[in-house]
Parts: sequence; C-alpha cells; structure tokens
Amino acid sequence: MKKILLGISIVIALLLLPHVAYAMHITEGILPPKWVIFWFVLVIPFVVIGTFRLKKKKKVVPGFLPLVGLVGAAVFVFSCFPIPVIGLNGMATAHPAGTGMSAVLLGPFVSVVIAGIALFIQALFLAHGGLTTLGVNIFSMGVLGSFSGYFAFRLAQRMGLKLFWCGFIAGVVSDLCTYMGTSIGLGLLVFEGDESFSVAMMHSAKAMLEIFVVFMATSQGPLCIAEGIVVGFALSYVYKVRPSILYNLRVIKEQ
Repeated sequence: MKKILLGISIVIALLLLPHVAYAMHITEGILPPKWVIFWFVLVIPFVVIGTFRLKKKKKVVPGFLPLVGLVGAAVFVFSCFPIPVIGLNGMATAHPAGTGMSAVLLGPFVSVVIAGIALFIQALFLAHGGLTTLGVNIFSMGVLGSFSGYFAFRLAQRMGLKLFWCGFIAGVVSDLCTYMGTSIGLGLLVFEGDESFSVAMMHSAKAMLEIFVVFMATSQGPLCIAEGIVVGFALSYVYKVRPSILYNLRVIKEQ
C-alpha cells in the first residue's frame, strides 16, 4: 500500500510541475473568423461523404468497423508526438500524421473522418490544435494527407513497385502534403483585402513557401522518411501475417 501511495504521489507531483507545453497542429486563436468559416465550409463535404462511405463499407467488408477503430487509434497516437517548430514562434508543431496509412487501408474519405475525430479529441481534451482551427487542421492532415497518400500508393502500384515501397511512398507523400496544407493555412493569413488580388496572392505564396521550408529544415524532412518506413513495414507485416485483410480491403489484388 505504501508503494502504491508513493507511486501516486510521484505521478501527481510530476503532473503539477510547471513545464513548457507545445500546442499541436495550428493552434487556437490563430485564424480570424473569415478563415475559420472558410476552412469549415471546405472540409464539411469530405466529412459527410466519408461518414456515408464508412456506414456503407461496414456492411460489406467483414470486420471493417473494428479495423477503423484500430487504425483510428494509430492515427491518434501518431499525431500526438509534438516536435516544436522554433521558426514559427509557437503557431504550430510538427508530428507524424498517419493518414497515409489509414487512406491506403480504409480509403481517403473514411481517413478524413478518422483524422477529424482524432483532431477533435485532441483539441477538446489535450489542448492540441483548437476548435476554431479544426477545419484547417482537418484540411491539412485529413483531406490533403489522405488523398495524396492514397493516390501516391496507387501510382506506385501501377509502376510495379513492391508493397513496402508503395507504402513508403504513400507515407512520405502524405506527410509532405499535410505540412503543405498547414503552410497554406498559415500563409493565407498574410492575404490582405486592401491589396490587389495578384499582389496579395504573391505575398501569401511567399509566406507559404517560407513556412514549408521551415517545417522541412527543422523537423519534417526526417519525419516524413520515418513515417514512410513505418507505413511500408506495417503493410508488409499485414500482408505476411494476414493477407486476407488487404484482399478484403482491396488494397491489393489476390494473385
């Protein structure tokens, strides 16, 4: 009993110690109202379609719903590893995304729903990202991350690459496009309505490029390679142990 009480006391003490917290994704309070509305309107159709796809697939694919829960947990954990991007002054952090893997296994629309749920839980309970920035974060990690990873995987398959390399490319491309989306979301903040459209877009494009370079130079370069390796090995392992899963999900064709 004394050991248990001592352990609980240590945990409570560690939790109460002051520490630096790095907010994940694009943080709360960054976006003005017009951009909050814009990003939510943009991603809502993807979430709605993804929800209908999920309901349809669970009826025709054996064990689909438990697999959604498993992959969703993986995406949640993947996107909970914060790496602060010093050059952005606390506006965002880098982290693995996981949506490349979820898009390959479950389809890009369902992957958007998974990303949305993960981001919502993180914003609500972990202070990662935010509720007002949920739309732009879903666009980055869910929409761009999922669709880019999915199409990269299919393209690699058509090129005749082995399953590991197909997964590797999907993971790398998904990760890169996720941070391209984050760069777009932050870069558009310099878009000024009192400037001509061409000048405003030029300033925004310059900001997007600078932010993306900061991401790649400080953290995302190595991270995208690491995520590609994880996705490649994960798909190869599933194929070795339970190839029927990949057949049922139509990730690969039966030979």
